Amino acid sequence: METESEPYVRLASLRQLHQVMADMNTARSLADTLQTVADGAVGALGYEMAAVNLVRQDGDLVVAAFAGNSAAEALITGRVGSRESWDRRLNMGEHWGDLIFIPHTEGWVLDEDDVPQWYTDGPAPRFEDEWHPSDRLFAPMYTPGVQGGSSGELLGVISVDRPRNGRRPGAWGREALQMYAFQAAIAISNARLRANMQRALVRLEREQQALRASEESFRQAFEYAPSGMAIAEMGGDQHGRILRTNDALCRLLGRPASAMRRYSFSDLVHPEDIGTLLRTSAEGGRAELRLGRRDGTYVWVSLRNSVVADAADGPRFLLTHVEDIEERKRRELQLAHRASHDSLTGLPNSAELRSRLSARLCRRPAHAGAPDSLDAAYGGLPPALGSARAAAFDAPAGHGFDFPPGPEAFDAYDHHVHTVAPEDGRDDGTKGLAVLFCDLDGFKSINDRFGHNAGDAVLIEVARRLSGGVRDGDTVARLGGDEFVILADGLGRADAQDLAVRLRNEIIQPIRAEGRAVRVGASFGIGWAHCGMTADEVLKSADERMYVEKRSRPKQHRRAG
Repeated sequence: METESEPYVRLASLRQLHQVMADMNTARSLADTLQTVADGAVGALGYEMAAVNLVRQDGDLVVAAFAGNSAAEALITGRVGSRESWDRRLNMGEHWGDLIFIPHTEGWVLDEDDVPQWYTDGPAPRFEDEWHPSDRLFAPMYTPGVQGGSSGELLGVISVDRPRNGRRPGAWGREALQMYAFQAAIAISNARLRANMQRALVRLEREQQALRASEESFRQAFEYAPSGMAIAEMGGDQHGRILRTNDALCRLLGRPASAMRRYSFSDLVHPEDIGTLLRTSAEGGRAELRLGRRDGTYVWVSLRNSVVADAADGPRFLLTHVEDIEERKRRELQLAHRASHDSLTGLPNSAELRSRLSARLCRRPAHAGAPDSLDAAYGGLPPALGSARAAAFDAPAGHGFDFPPGPEAFDAYDHHVHTVAPEDGRDDGTKGLAVLFCDLDGFKSINDRFGHNAGDAVLIEVARRLSGGVRDGDTVARLGGDEFVILADGLGRADAQDLAVRLRNEIIQPIRAEGRAVRVGASFGIGWAHCGMTADEVLKSADERMYVEKRSRPKQHRRAG
């Protein structure tokens, strides 16, 4: 600093400092602010060279800006000095307030440390306050709000070299450099804050762009998914109400999107499947059930649920994926039908007949005493009934089961309605489950004379006539070959005899087979099912009665009845 005409120079310097500080606080970036600090130390404070050493996140200091000498700038800008070496410098020498001055008589010990520095040549001092080329002057910068190095956090250090007047700074020059470092610290902190804010804004904008892109991707995936998708409310008074559906679901159910928003899935599900829907968990739940179309029909679908949140702490919604499985269900039903029905006539087969018959019977005869326990009573039930009984007692209350809880449940065994049979030899008015065993007469000769195609045509027509001659709810099954069985519940002995006569009269009518008319007869044996019997025992009883009836008729009368 010039000292000869101090009031004039001070006023000019203040003007320069004012401009530099204005430039520091209006710089567009942190790098521009640091360079302005270095340039101001040279241009406004009158030093030949100045460097700004900035504290990094790891604690070391990097030369972030340099001014006054292009060769020195190229040599040390960007180089790093360890925090340990810098702490050593800031704790030695002379303390001029917050400034640290290390004279050439002490600074030689720093020549080998890792702090980036420059060297200038010059003669030895000729008078006491003359600047020596090896003198060092540091102005530490501390975080704003704390004026004084003893308690502030070190932000960086301004290093200056050789005042232009060649003298060590006096009291005014020292105070000016100290104040300059304080203002520089504020400017650098503000620049860092602005840079952080700009980075945060850029990051926020990128996150918003990513969110918008994600939302758009979800919207497109939702709207254009090949299978049905729906979003429903979760929780609250409107729990389950459909908020949004895609085109695929609207097409599947034949309902417009505006109409779908009036429903929940519980409004659309088949009444028999409502329990399945209610048991399906909201998160990760799956179910196969039927949903109603606009035309009143139902379609089999697979539902898969997941929970999504509108924001981190925002409302939660239920995202339901709806897949059309009508074709698969149809194939499954076809396979199940094939497994339980005769491929030629379409009637229930032997296995299905036994299953239906067994479902009506238990091992306890109607006249037997009460069982000691439910396990004893149900010990011989088929798997279907056994599992039903287990479900009844294991199910929670409120599901409509008639079994009372507690020990009195053992007295409720007669909830099962026993199957009984009319007394032999007389019609006492008892209604039971009649089992009519039918064997065709003369069928073998048709097969032998006209071939199996004709025989198959006869079997198909007999099956049709038998099915048309019984009531809804009765079972007509093909046991195998030319043997058929009819299960008819609620019949007395006379009713069963009348049914057998009517069915025989239907069968003996001429049948068209392979372009010709053929006739077969039929022998019927009537057995009666009652609890305490197995399905095989019931069928054997009816079979034996059929053979008794067949042998009782003259052979020449069997074929045509």
